[in-house]
Amino acid sequence: MLDLEVVPERSLGNEQWEFALGEAISILQKHCRIIKNVQVLYSEQVRMCYYYYMPLSHDLILNLTQDGIKLLFDACNQRLKVIEVYDLSKVKLKYCGVHFNSQAIAPTIEQIDQSFGATHPGVYNAAEQLFHLNFRGLSFSFQLDSWSEAPKYEPNFAHGLASLQIPHGATVKRMYIYSGNNLQETKAPVMPLACFLGNVYAESVEVMRDGAGPMGLKLRLLTAGCGPGVLADTKVRAVERNIYFGDSCQDVLSALGSPHKVFYKSEDKMKIHSPSPHKQVPSKCNDYFFNYYILGVDILFDSSTHLVKKFVLHTNFPGHYNFNIYHRCDFKIPLVIKKGSSISDSLD
Repeated sequence: MLDLEVVPERSLGNEQWEFALGEAISILQKHCRIIKNVQVLYSEQVRMCYYYYMPLSHDLILNLTQDGIKLLFDACNQRLKVIEVYDLSKVKLKYCGVHFNSQAIAPTIEQIDQSFGATHPGVYNAAEQLFHLNFRGLSFSFQLDSWSEAPKYEPNFAHGLASLQIPHGATVKRMYIYSGNNLQETKAPVMPLACFLGNVYAESVEVMRDGAGPMGLKLRLLTAGCGPGVLADTKVRAVERNIYFGDSCQDVLSALGSPHKVFYKSEDKMKIHSPSPHKQVPSKCNDYFFNYYILGVDILFDSSTHLVKKFVLHTNFPGHYNFNIYHRCDFKIPLVIKKGSSISDSLD
């Protein structure tokens, strides 16, 4: 059973690791022996029917079935937005080092009030028959379906607020950790500083075009903790780098740094269209890719000239065979729409 510390509006974890809001998580891969039975949930129907529906209208969910935890990721930037504990019997939870949920301690309304303090009145949802107790970045839901009548508000003169009088012993059904004051309006925060560790991430990638067509990529990169001194770790810096078709390997290395991997193409799949593919002499050199996994970008170089000839931008879509190998590349392609034509005409 996992023993985890709750940090409202930030994270859920322990001394070895944590699920931090806004983080692109690699924790599940590093601790696969401890965290098991992880399900990836997404709307396949929306994904397949993207022409008619918004393909990114549903959050991506990682369900830790063994531990009763769901991790909800924003579909667009794929950063952790909400941490939901839906089965509190499978985990131990503590706040400020003191347990409020374990095998010996039930997460009752009295225990939650003792651990966190009731600074706001609760909210009763009659449709769901749930009583919600909300804090900043933290929310508890209590199941009320077994009660004969809805709880009533009574004045609490000590705090100057109206409090919900609910039966003693009511236990928490679900717990949510999120950013901000409202669970329904929460958004995934920016990536925490602790996630950089000298890495460079792509905030956005724009395809540069002229009248003849694409010219290259404009990358807005985020970095932190690369400068001298301790204070450098407390600030995120943004820089822009441009990569063009025809750039050399040295140009790309100077702009983006060393790739995570260099991949050499083993075969040319286009030679099947030639008149006599079996008579062609195999080339001594093969084209090769610079793989930038964190940026979500692959750059293909010509084997003879060593100049850029192609860019591959990865969306890291659920269901794809290389899902979770690359970070999501948030790219934009500007379209020039002529007067009297539609967007579909421009795409054609």
